[in-house]
Amino acid sequence: MLTDMHVVIIGGDARQLEIIRKLSQLDANVSLVGFDQLDDGFAGAKKQSIQAIDPLTVDAVVLPVSGMNAKGEIESIFSADPVKLTSEWLGRTKKTATLYSGISTQTLRSLLEKSNRPFVEVFSRDDVAIYNSIPTAEGTIMMVIQHTDITIHSSEIMILGFGRVGMTAARTFSLLGAKVKVAAQETELLARAYEMGLEPVKLNDLHKHAGGVDVIINTIPAKVLTAAVIAKMQPHALIVDLASKPGGTDFQFAEKRGIKALLAPGLPGIVAPKTAGRIIANVLATLLTEQWEKRKGGAS
Repeated sequence: MLTDMHVVIIGGDARQLEIIRKLSQLDANVSLVGFDQLDDGFAGAKKQSIQAIDPLTVDAVVLPVSGMNAKGEIESIFSADPVKLTSEWLGRTKKTATLYSGISTQTLRSLLEKSNRPFVEVFSRDDVAIYNSIPTAEGTIMMVIQHTDITIHSSEIMILGFGRVGMTAARTFSLLGAKVKVAAQETELLARAYEMGLEPVKLNDLHKHAGGVDVIINTIPAKVLTAAVIAKMQPHALIVDLASKPGGTDFQFAEKRGIKALLAPGLPGIVAPKTAGRIIANVLATLLTEQWEKRKGGAS
């Protein structure tokens, strides 16, 4: 249980509702910042402005998956205005107060350096990324169906990157009857793709294979779908870029070539916010419980 633990949840989307629900069930004292347009009431949770919260009482701060933008703002679909979290406010919290965020941004890292508070990047964890790969793959299937006029079965699909998301996407499309190629740099990943019955492609040879595919799904957060690769693609081909912004595609050149290219990060929160929220909530509950028990143990 998290009884008497003060957790501040700032901004986010529908996924945060599952986090609020979970922490309330664990008896945490939850302050909600950037939720002024939220109609739902949660026992143990109170809507507040960040100025109204005494930082000396705060044990943990939970940011949304997107963290903080370049302006230092935390966006929320439940508020008309973004929230600003300053290093001055964070620096006045308890020294053991931990900041949790889905991803880390340069602005967020700068704030943490100034405030010197512990930080956990939730989406860097293997368990979260693997669980999240399930709704990501389902959302990708939805996008491919919506934006092509062919069946997935018997189509030629290439997955760029064979990490946690790429592996789930490749397996899912293969089970739907697609002919799946996997492009990666690491030889061990290419060996795993071969073992799974997929066609391995060296990333440096991507341009040699691009002309024969119907759909390219990118998971690599680097510019891999360059103009040279896109120039080889068929006019009807579709690109679905799952990498974090700005993605790994030359979108300007794709548009010039008349090839549809979609940047689609954060699919779990769009296609399955309840499931995606529960994934994050369960992991956060474990992390916060460990933090709270450690603090109470040190205080005794």
